[in-house]
Amino acid sequence: MDSPWEEDPRADYAPEADWSKLSNEFTNSGYREGIIAGKESALQEGFDAGFAHVGVPIGRDLGSMRGVISAITSFLSSKSQEDSTTLTMAREISSSLAGIRFSDIAPVDLEAEQHAREHLDASDDLVGQSEELSQKREMEGLEDMLQRLTAGAPSRPLQDRPTREDVIRLKEGILALSGQLGLDITPY
Repeated sequence: MDSPWEEDPRADYAPEADWSKLSNEFTNSGYREGIIAGKESALQEGFDAGFAHVGVPIGRDLGSMRGVISAITSFLSSKSQEDSTTLTMAREISSSLAGIRFSDIAPVDLEAEQHAREHLDASDDLVGQSEELSQKREMEGLEDMLQRLTAGAPSRPLQDRPTREDVIRLKEGILALSGQLGLDITPY
């Protein structure tokens, strides 16, 4: 090798090393992409199931209840019965429904709580957790503000959050009130 420009005597080895490195990089990249795709698939499947079996039914029921009681309250108000017991009852139900959050009545996701506990134990870094918590608290603050703006809403915040049993009681109240008024409301 008199000149630095001459070919490397081990030229046949270099392509094998490059091929091995390239093969390892593609294998690792494929592995990472497979893990990501698997996580996304499981996440999407979990979201789809939760949305279809929890979120939509609860949201539909709560929305229907709010719509029905709003219609009843409006109907009773138009009849000029300002001091009527039924109007007062309708307003109380409407006010109670306005204070219900999805998080109050959604079933507890034990699997998600266990997963969160595992990650909380495994990590001392709580930045992600606190950001999520602060966003949830901010949203609940907005919901509280909206409740205070609702007509007939109590001026002070609720001490205890509503439960699923409270929603059942309110639904029964709506059905009883509609029965009193002679309205045939299909249960929602």
